Amino acid sequence: MRLPIYQIDAFANRAFAGNPAAVMLLDGWLPEAILQAIAAENNLAETAFVVREPEGWRIRWFTPACEVDLCGHATLASAHVLFEQDPGLVRITFQSRSGPLAVDRQGDLLVLDFPSRPPVAVAPLPGLEEALGAAVVEVWKARDLVAVLENEAAVRNLSPDMTAVARMDDFAVVATAPGDTADFVSRFFGPRVGVPEDPVTGSAHSTLVPFWARRLGRSRLRALQVSPRGGELICELRGDRVAIGGRAVKVLEGTFIL
Repeated sequence: MRLPIYQIDAFANRAFAGNPAAVMLLDGWLPEAILQAIAAENNLAETAFVVREPEGWRIRWFTPACEVDLCGHATLASAHVLFEQDPGLVRITFQSRSGPLAVDRQGDLLVLDFPSRPPVAVAPLPGLEEALGAAVVEVWKARDLVAVLENEAAVRNLSPDMTAVARMDDFAVVATAPGDTADFVSRFFGPRVGVPEDPVTGSAHSTLVPFWARRLGRSRLRALQVSPRGGELICELRGDRVAIGGRAVKVLEGTFIL
């Protein structure tokens, strides 16, 4: 079986930046074990599988270790592939485990419509500061554990103990702080789900945007994920939804031989 595959750098305006995702458009769903094996073979933070169903496009996301319920950069990457194939499209709506997810094309900017997942404050967790190797000012929680640090430099300089981070009883740990040139910055560590550090994480911004919008008192925000590859996200809180905008670049197109 020969399957088309694309690799897209999402939340980037050039190759070798942002977050690479594999996108595979399938005629029908393969067994879950095969999907997981393909994602492990690709060895990227996410592989998105997309199938055209009667109600529209359905999307599923797999890390090298497991299926996840929401992924921003691989959704952005999938939309980029479909928009490229049909230049007349201006909106795509994916059906997913997190409900309908629309992507609008606004010039070269693709804007995700994602659920808002505000975090709640929690008590400091034993071992968190040791795992991150930095002082933590506040701790919040939604799907991910959110560690608020003092400033952007503290986030940029993190060198976490991934074994210790993996022991945290959470999907992932997100470190965040006010930004120097952006409204806020972040980094995302998910060793429990096979992603030691994700370069740019759209789904984490379902939590970070409502958090920082409330704290900064405005709904429109510019975010930077300050991983080594880095990425920019143009965000807006829209009630119980979050708009997350970014650009994307195709860097690979080929055939997966199954």
